[in-house]
Amino acid sequence: MRTITTDIPARLDRLPWSRWHWTIVIGLGTVWILDGLEVTVVGNIAGRLSEPGSGLSITSEQVTGTAAALYVAGACVGALFWGRLTDRFGRKNLFMITLAVYLAATALTSLSTEAWWFFLFRFLTGFGIGGEYAAINSAIDELIPSDHRGRVDLIINGSFWLGAVGGSLLSIVALDTALLPANIGWRLTFALGAVLAMVILLVRRHVPESPRWLLIHGRDREAEEIVGGIERRIEAEQGQPLAEPAGVLEIHQRGSVSFREIARTVFGRYRRRAVLGFSLFIGQAFLYNAITFGFGAILARFFDVPADRTGYYFAVIAVGNFFGPLVLGKLFDTVGRRIMISSTYLLSGLLLFGTAWLFGNGSLDAVTLTACWCVVLFFASAGASSAYLTVSEIFPMETRAMSIAFFYAIGTAAGGISGPLLFADLTGTGKVGDTVLAFQIGAALMCAAGLVAAALAVRAERRSLEDIATPLTATQGAEKTPA
Repeated sequence: MRTITTDIPARLDRLPWSRWHWTIVIGLGTVWILDGLEVTVVGNIAGRLSEPGSGLSITSEQVTGTAAALYVAGACVGALFWGRLTDRFGRKNLFMITLAVYLAATALTSLSTEAWWFFLFRFLTGFGIGGEYAAINSAIDELIPSDHRGRVDLIINGSFWLGAVGGSLLSIVALDTALLPANIGWRLTFALGAVLAMVILLVRRHVPESPRWLLIHGRDREAEEIVGGIERRIEAEQGQPLAEPAGVLEIHQRGSVSFREIARTVFGRYRRRAVLGFSLFIGQAFLYNAITFGFGAILARFFDVPADRTGYYFAVIAVGNFFGPLVLGKLFDTVGRRIMISSTYLLSGLLLFGTAWLFGNGSLDAVTLTACWCVVLFFASAGASSAYLTVSEIFPMETRAMSIAFFYAIGTAAGGISGPLLFADLTGTGKVGDTVLAFQIGAALMCAAGLVAAALAVRAERRSLEDIATPLTATQGAEKTPA
């Protein structure tokens, strides 16, 4: 491999927003809508799946318990498995493969007639989705200009909740036997997910490989062709020449990075940043489980909301979740990461403490509790999305996908395994005090993460990725070959 000097990262960062960038957002970002659709639909149609005549011999507890745990386990394993391959073989190769895995698995889920089949393909669906997080967040951060990276990343990760809205409303239709037979409605919801994935796969063909990844892996000619093509397209759209790039980078190209070097980098050189990533993911995972785990059961048990109407309430809080990153996202690029990350975590935690107090006093009904959750999650969703943004930009490029995968796996395991084990006991007792305690635990961990962010968050706004974390391949004083 050679040592080269290149201005390609600077050229990508100085690009004005264009139609090409919208292609990236649509091609890569819309997959989170599928994740939101998947998770919400399964939770809401559990009752229908367990009924006689559904065409599937399974209990409601197996759907919300065993199948949900397998989906989470699949996501954790998939993130780590595909994350390593994403750093080694490229962003595009992996975001095409992982979406294909999701598509096939969710399509085959719709054909389930036995519980074991349903369990297997729920695991494989999660396996594909977990890989998407590493591949997509890596590609987005490496293709989006530094001035826009924060808001774009937050909105894309927040689009999960658009899928949740769709899943909530779709489940209402699927549960209506006047419209669809009991053994057909739930199958169509999974089939729809596969159809949407196929559309995204077709759009995604036009998304290029990350030029930053190509540079490091000795494919600088391909990187130059991609960036040159993007520049010509944007100049034609803007009708004027682009600004000159500022800064060059000298790197020694290499094939791959060992696990030992990744671990030494993330947990040695960037130990404080690792603590930050861990804190952010654990905080948001437990807050979301404190609120959403047993969501329908809380409404039904304490406020007598019919089970087939909880989807409407969930759709409302999902809208609040999406508007958080949408409205606040720009501030992460202007006001700054440290202030916005810490304040969204602290505000959502404090507001949840207030909600717990009102709930404990009997001051809320189903509507006002949902309204309180909307306000809490407006801030929490922006904070949770910033956790993904943070771990995708504060570690060197050679370790980026694996870092995202590692912290995603920790957060998903804590939220999807430890969280339900804890909150199921608390929200399932039917005692107001136990549910209040569940809210308080989630709020306390969110506030703690906010304090960690106030101390350790990296000022990454409007800075190039290479400035935030110098690539492991960066070198000084070596013989240079123009890229």
